[in-house]
Amino acid sequence: MATTLKSLFRGAATTNTSTTLYTVPASTTTVVTHIVVSNTSASDATFALALAGSSIHTDAPISANSTAYIDLKQVLAETETITGGASATDVIIHISGAEVS
Repeated sequence: MATTLKSLFRGAATTNTSTTLYTVPASTTTVVTHIVVSNTSASDATFALALAGSSIHTDAPISANSTAYIDLKQVLAETETITGGASATDVIIHISGAEVS
């Protein structure tokens, strides 16, 4: 079995909170290890994230020009997804983890 550490998603959030940010590839298990959410705007915002259809943050507030760090160890099976979005596209999401195949 090969384990590959990688960025699972890195980019600006959409204003649709059910946007698919990552899908586990076939014949693979993914371990999500860290999520960083940065609000680069001068205005407060909110964000939402879900792993495999289960919400981990819903309308979570994030202050202007601030960053939230989420340290977790969650396993996702083949074809499961990470979804999310924010109230503004100035919110940037970085998701890190490992794929095991």
